[in-house]
Amino acid sequence: MASLCSHLVVKLIQLNSMNAVMELVQKSFYHTVRTIGASNLPFACMSNSLGKPTPLQLDVSLPSFQDIRWSFARLVYLFNIQLERNVATFFIVLLVACFSFVIIGGFLFFKLRGSSQSLEDCFWEAWACLCSSSTHLKQRTRIERVIGFVLAIWGILFYSRLLSTMTEQFRNNMYRLREGAQMQVLETDHIIICGVNSRLSFVLKQLNKYHEFAVRLGTATARRQRILLLSDLPRKQMDKVADNIAKDLNHIDILTKSCSLSLTKSFERAAANKARAIIILPTKEDRYEVDSDAFLSVLALQPLPLMASVPTIVEVSSSNTCELLKSISGLKVEPVENVASKLFVQCSRQKGLIKIYKHLLNYRKNVFNLCNFPHLAGLSYKELRRGFQEAVVCGLYRNGRVYFHPNDAEILEEADKVLFIGPVHGTKKPQLSYPHVFEENDDSINNVETIKQNSEFLNGALGATRERLKNIVKRPKRSDSKAPDWCVGPTERVLVLGWRPDVVEMIEEYDNYLGPGSVLEILSDVPLDARLKAFKLAGHGKLKNIRVSHRVGNPMEYNTLEETIINIQKSSKKEVDIPFSIAVVSDKEWKVGDPLRADKNSAYSLLLAENICGKLGVKAQNLVAEVVDSKLGKQITRIRPSLTYIAAEEVMSLVTAQVAENVELNDVWKDILNAEGDEIYVKDISFYMKQGENASFYELSERANLRREIAIGYVKNNKKFINPIPKLEPLSLELNDSLIVISELEGEQPVVM
Repeated sequence: MASLCSHLVVKLIQLNSMNAVMELVQKSFYHTVRTIGASNLPFACMSNSLGKPTPLQLDVSLPSFQDIRWSFARLVYLFNIQLERNVATFFIVLLVACFSFVIIGGFLFFKLRGSSQSLEDCFWEAWACLCSSSTHLKQRTRIERVIGFVLAIWGILFYSRLLSTMTEQFRNNMYRLREGAQMQVLETDHIIICGVNSRLSFVLKQLNKYHEFAVRLGTATARRQRILLLSDLPRKQMDKVADNIAKDLNHIDILTKSCSLSLTKSFERAAANKARAIIILPTKEDRYEVDSDAFLSVLALQPLPLMASVPTIVEVSSSNTCELLKSISGLKVEPVENVASKLFVQCSRQKGLIKIYKHLLNYRKNVFNLCNFPHLAGLSYKELRRGFQEAVVCGLYRNGRVYFHPNDAEILEEADKVLFIGPVHGTKKPQLSYPHVFEENDDSINNVETIKQNSEFLNGALGATRERLKNIVKRPKRSDSKAPDWCVGPTERVLVLGWRPDVVEMIEEYDNYLGPGSVLEILSDVPLDARLKAFKLAGHGKLKNIRVSHRVGNPMEYNTLEETIINIQKSSKKEVDIPFSIAVVSDKEWKVGDPLRADKNSAYSLLLAENICGKLGVKAQNLVAEVVDSKLGKQITRIRPSLTYIAAEEVMSLVTAQVAENVELNDVWKDILNAEGDEIYVKDISFYMKQGENASFYELSERANLRREIAIGYVKNNKKFINPIPKLEPLSLELNDSLIVISELEGEQPVVM
């Protein structure tokens, strides 16, 4: 019995378990089917409360007054932004509002008049009320008169706003035309000048002189040369500068265009790929900003097509930047290094040197020329050098490089160009000529065999080389000095009034010229920290020959300047007479604003220094001042002939303009102005002749050639003569006169046997 009861209990438990599992499966299956059906059937949610979406709990209440006000202000704000970008937006809004009123008015007229007038006539009536304010007076009913009155009022407002909008749009377009930013230049063979600075006037005057001579020689392509001036300054300011400069320039036309000089689009609109040349002038005082701006402008030119044939002349502050700019592919870049500070020192050391540089840069006088003579190929350089009677042969231009001192046995190749000093030749090249039996217009004078015969004639007539050696002073070996004919430079004391960062380069140039024991003192109100910072940034080596001392004070204050001069005199040895010089440079603070302000301050400081030296009995060997305007310098020299002005910035501007006309001359001037190349010297005539001699310029040139120098002229009675003609006549020079030569700076100057 007990076993039977146990068996029944076990069966009941199993049955309950199976029922529970079956119910669970059924519920799961039913829930799955219902979910799928609720998601797939379109109206499942209507019959199934579980499938209804969850309410989003949106706020459907009306917005507050502040929200409506902000939304309206936002709409007006967006409209004003669009209106600011384009004034024509308001014109479109007016037209939309006008036609809206016409349509509404037309429908109202049609509704009131019924079938008595067509819808088209009603629209025309509404337009008539809008256009002519007197039309609404013809309406008959009260409601029509009200509608006509509203349309007439809107018409008056519409036409007044339309007129003001069109006027503003026209003014905006004229402003863009005046600025020139959006205008496309349609010019060819024009010259583009990028940047406005104090040297712009000199560049434009030089280009004007060149085109004047091009017109006379018949090489000009137009009567007046077009100059396009680009700058980021406002065009109104550019026009003012251009008008002041171009008053007396009758051979150039100046166009201005205000734009960014670092954007390719600006140069594309200026037709840079069709220009004759592009000149990029510095507009900043900091040398690093000058180079970076120039680099960005050159990069902006690179994407333009056909730029490889357009020379781009760029003024930079360092030789490293020159190499960087030349490495940019697809462009014909000719960087011109600004060595105005070094040029100032060179000209301050040699009186009259600045006038010689300006002479060689004046197209109305004798300038450097490069000319090809293929019919003279096969001649030796010696025969070529002696053959030109109307020019001074200075060297050869071969494979993109200038050789100032080629060997006399060097043979002229057909592709070579001859570098000579003479008038601008144009299409007429200088001819070889000898004092022989030839008549004028005899073509046999340029025959190679005839030239050799005449060269031999000159050799016999003027004496042999050994006879010349007896009358010249042999040039000794020099180490590191730039002194004309001494192993070391002279010991001197130099007082520099003023300071700017490139004075560091001036100090190094003084160190090359002066000898050991020299002292250079700087007086300026620039703090010592700023000066020492400039020395560190320059990163130059230690000075070899001079000792630099600094003094803080205003160089235009009498007591400060007097105290400085007295201290310099006391510091020198009394038993030794050491030459004393004063050089005034344009102070950094003086150059801020008007450049003429710097010239006035420089002139005043120099006159004040001369006055103090006269009262103290101090003998100043050189009294020089740096100026920008050469006219002021000429006024100073008329008042005080003992004073010297040096417009080094003007000379650099003339070089830039000359390179723009002939890019090959860049290598010539780079060698002339570079510290490691050849330079122009004014030397005592006693190095080339003895007392009582009456030598010709040809003979002096041959003697200078023995000293590995090129004679280009002479100074007689304080007057310079460059490329004297004729060259075979005696000059009757005295020992106090001078010879102007181009000479190497470093190494030995051997006498050629």
